[in-house]
Formats: sequence, structure tokens, C-alpha cells
Amino acid sequence: MSPSAVLLAADNFTPPSRTPWGGRRLLQGLKKALPLAPEKALYPVVGESWELSVEPDFPSVCDDGTPLAQRLREDPVGWLGREARRDPPGTALLVKLLDADDELSVQIHPDDHFPGLKPGECGKPESWYVVSAEPGAGLYLGLAEGVTRDTLEPALRRGDDLSQLLGWTPVEPGDFLLIEAGTVHAIGRGLTLVEPQKVLPGLRGITYRYWDWNRRYDPAGRLDPGGSPRALHVTEALAVTRWDAPRGERFLAGARVRAGSPSLEGPARLEALCGERAALRSEHLQVARLHGTGALEAPPWGALVALTVLDGAVTVRQAQGALVVPRGRTAALPAALGGYAFELVGAHAVLSAVY
Repeated sequence: MSPSAVLLAADNFTPPSRTPWGGRRLLQGLKKALPLAPEKALYPVVGESWELSVEPDFPSVCDDGTPLAQRLREDPVGWLGREARRDPPGTALLVKLLDADDELSVQIHPDDHFPGLKPGECGKPESWYVVSAEPGAGLYLGLAEGVTRDTLEPALRRGDDLSQLLGWTPVEPGDFLLIEAGTVHAIGRGLTLVEPQKVLPGLRGITYRYWDWNRRYDPAGRLDPGGSPRALHVTEALAVTRWDAPRGERFLAGARVRAGSPSLEGPARLEALCGERAALRSEHLQVARLHGTGALEAPPWGALVALTVLDGAVTVRQAQGALVVPRGRTAALPAALGGYAFELVGAHAVLSAVY
């Protein structure tokens, strides 16, 4: 029997000490009405919810208690489609929900061929879909015009305010950004995002931290002027920076889609955000959004797909029976579903897969 879509546990949260910049919007908004483990419902902040993951640190579990990774091993072709050809077979898809109540550190990711990677490490191309944004919220993306290594490296060594050397992009709900390897970036405060990324099976996607706003923390991850700073990786970060990348509007032209706010009551629609054949090209990620009310059919994607519902509900029609995915939940859709038959009710959702 072909595999069927499954709901994933709603509370695959990272601990507050790992994400001291987190807020309360996931707990009090998207996840409020969902079944959460009692100890996780009491977290003071949640910065990350790993919605679909087979990484060993925070692996997803299906609603019946079965690890998602086990399901994939039971029927690699049915679940993974084109990804079953990987060696070892497995999904490279990782999807998170992020809630930033403070700026994240300034970061950069290498590509998979960076010689400085250690055994068990890989690059991490990623993307951001803006779910909500407080007034004035934005993202730090790329380097500002005129910034060179000779400008940036001394500033880093002195501990200067690095934000003055980065591109700043105000964002609105419905904006989508593609973050390729070698792009300096940081998420600003006041944002809730869906973050689809690609991390090769069995490996850990690597982040090099350029700068962390000169903050210090106590052992529980709380801001403390007398505490310790987070580790930085300046040498590696400088080595993987794309100094020749376009800046400003030229950068955004190849990295941003402004899809606008979703229409929950309008007719059901599917809008491509990035992919091999989308207007925003990516050889790593395939991302689209659903919104509206009514029936909607979509062609097969040929891989494991994450369906993350942000408003309303999406019903997945399949031979084994319909699966209702409510607000704040993510479902894993197997490649064997072929085409997709959805029923949307006041819905807003993101579909994610990798190549």
C-alpha cells in the first residue's frame, strides 16, 4: 500500500537557552489551540519549531508516535520520490517556524563544497516566508554598497556595529526571500517566518556566526552583561562570503518575491515562490503558497513535501481517507500521492520540498 500523508507533532520546539532571541507569538498564536507537551507549553519563549525534520538534534515525530525518519525508511521510494536516489537515501528537507523577538546573530552558510567543512557537515541553502511583521520590521541581507573585505574584517576584529555594513530590507507579510550560500544575513526583530532549508541526509547544516550584537548571556540563555558571548566563526565566515555578489536592489531582484497578503476568503490559489521553473529560480528549494477557500488541484512535485498551515485549514484528499491539517500544524506529504487534491477553508499555507 502506498504511504499516506501524516500529521507531525506540533511541539518540536528548541529549548529557550538555544534561541534566546525567541518570542511568544508561536505559543500564543499559531500553536495556542494545539496539543503541546505540558513542559513545552510552559516555555517562556519559543524561537524555533522544527516542523519537518529528520536531523538527529530535533527529529519530527508523527502523531501516532512513529519517528518520521522511520516512516521514510519503510518505503523510501513512496515517500521520497526523486530523493530516494540520494546516497544514503533520505530527505534533505528541513522546515522551521521562527519567531524573532530580538535580532538574530549575523550569519552566513557555506556551500557543500567548502573545504573547511568537517566530516558530517554540509551547507544550508535556505529561504524565508514572512508570516507576520511588526511595523518597521525587516531583514539584514547581503553587504551594503561599497563594503569590501578590507572594510568588514577590521570592523569585526574591533567589535563594531556590523549592521551599518549590511543591506537592510523592510518586509511585509507575504514576502519571500531566498538565501543562497555565501550571503551574509540576519533576521530582524518582530518577525514570524516559515524557513524551508536544505540539509543533506545524515549531515548537519553549518552556520558561521559573524557577529552577535556584542550580547552576553547567562547559562540559561538570558541576556546578562556579566555573562558570556556566543561563539563566533569570523575566519570561516569571511572565507565563504561572496564578495562579488550584487548589492541592494540588484540583489533583491534575484532573491525576493513580494506575493502580498494572502486572501483567505477568495478562490483557492497556488502561487509558486521559488523552484527550478519558478520566476525566482533555485536549484535547491521548491516553495509555493496556498491561500483562499475552495477546492484546488496541483501537479505532483515528485518528492516529500511539507504542508505548513498558517491560517484556516487544508484538507488533503487521498485514497486512504482525507487528512485535515489545521492552523499551526505541518503534514508530511509522500511523493506517492502524485498530484495533490486540496480543500481550503479560509486557508493560508506553505508547501516546501527540495531538489
